[in-house]
Amino acid sequence: MHAPIPVTLLTGFLGSGKTTLLNRLLHDPQAGRVAVIVNEFGEAGLDHDLIEEAAEDVVLMPAGCICCSIRGDLSRTLLSLLARRVRGELPFDRVVIETTGLADPGPVHHTLMVDPVLSPNYVLDGTVTVVDAALGARTLDRHADAQAQVAMADRIVLSKRDLTDAQACRALEARLDKLNPHAGRIWADKGAVPVGALWGLGVQQKHAAPAQVLAWLAAPKPEPSALSGLSGLSTAKAAPNTPLATPSHHASDDRITTASIEVTELIAASVFDFWLDTLIALKGPDILRIKGIVHLQDMPHPFVFHGVQHIFAPPVPLENWREGDRTSRVVIIARDIPQQDLVDSLSMLRMRPEQDHAAQGITLHTMSEPF
Repeated sequence: MHAPIPVTLLTGFLGSGKTTLLNRLLHDPQAGRVAVIVNEFGEAGLDHDLIEEAAEDVVLMPAGCICCSIRGDLSRTLLSLLARRVRGELPFDRVVIETTGLADPGPVHHTLMVDPVLSPNYVLDGTVTVVDAALGARTLDRHADAQAQVAMADRIVLSKRDLTDAQACRALEARLDKLNPHAGRIWADKGAVPVGALWGLGVQQKHAAPAQVLAWLAAPKPEPSALSGLSGLSTAKAAPNTPLATPSHHASDDRITTASIEVTELIAASVFDFWLDTLIALKGPDILRIKGIVHLQDMPHPFVFHGVQHIFAPPVPLENWREGDRTSRVVIIARDIPQQDLVDSLSMLRMRPEQDHAAQGITLHTMSEPF
């Protein structure tokens, strides 16, 4: 069985510099054999002087990339690419999907995770969001979808630094830290970034190295909270609010919260299932992103998981995880859920089923009612 093809989701609001980044990628020999899926060739702004061959919805680029325009829906496009790859017509090793500027990336995550044919053949490698340094603050003020794109990112690419000043750049970075403190950031140089900064952002593979997993779950150093005494339980530290030229952003930014937990003891499978089922049943639509590495009792290897809203990719066991480190780490980014409610929910992972048994089931008590 072949390994699933890694997929990178490229998002960014209208005018953010996403098209420039995409064009650079299409013509970069270091990118390798990449199939890039765009909405329309005209919208992609392809340099047609560099096109070697065109056939209906597929353009072959001289650097070895393939550019494909969506015909119908995304599932059909991915299946068509897969079939042509199997037949040897279109050799490629990874896929980049460009979303429209107004798109919430959640539905693309869902497609890759739940489609019975796609999910065994494609795996989400990461979400890259392009943010315009000159107009990014204004865009975040006015558009909830732009906030969702930032909150769901694994990597944030900042563009157009030359069109603004250093103070505005620092203010925007502080704001992005608050919306998503777990995403790595990189500045684009005239629209270009090292290709390696866009690949390998996910860990949905059995042989992922421990360093990859920890980087995937990277978070700022936590500050003490009311639950800090519970064996490493902590919330992610949010960057301080930095006044911007348009101060109206505070109310909308405060809708997005993040929390994380570290649990040093092995977690009972029943506890993990109960916590996740409760979270998704009560607040599933408000979960922008959830990911983690979990060490369960009676399992030889930890596993990584990630989800968007109520949809989850299949958990992947880490067969090469180092001996001795049994700390579970979970990160949640949500919208319209108070941070303390997220913390209270995560505290359920500290429960032990042997404390409270009820006939055929398990009763778990938290410090406060979650949500």
